[in-house]
Amino acid sequence: MKSKFHAAAGALALLCIVTFWTSTLVSELFLSTAHVITVKNGILTAMWLLIPAMAVTGISGFVLARQRKGRLIDLKQRRMRFVAANGLLILVPCAIALARLANAGQFDTIFYAIQCVELLAGAANIRLLVLNARDGMRLSGHLPRPSPARAPK
Repeated sequence: MKSKFHAAAGALALLCIVTFWTSTLVSELFLSTAHVITVKNGILTAMWLLIPAMAVTGISGFVLARQRKGRLIDLKQRRMRFVAANGLLILVPCAIALARLANAGQFDTIFYAIQCVELLAGAANIRLLVLNARDGMRLSGHLPRPSPARAPK
């Protein structure tokens, strides 16, 4: 049951981040500035969902990891530390700054520099969370573990 709760929280967090990232990219490339403002405000508002989902994912993962040891657990923990730091130190401040700048109509070099940082940091978190989901499925037996590399003959 704990692993299903952990997987659901992780899936929700990943879905939020993918939605934020995709909405940003689509609004910036194809839609009006009014849509960009709406997306930036929506992302900021939806933090109430993402932050608890990330916290629950981290806490439940920590609880599950106490019962196990190994390379996959170590990898997942290292990735989560990076994801958390990236989110709290880069993505949340970027989201706040971008919403403020967008609401002020300040679509200038500063806005787009911050936007680039946010997209890169978001892509990194998406990649790391997908890797953690894959390794979680391996740990739970839903995916086969990779076979050890064969030594060359």
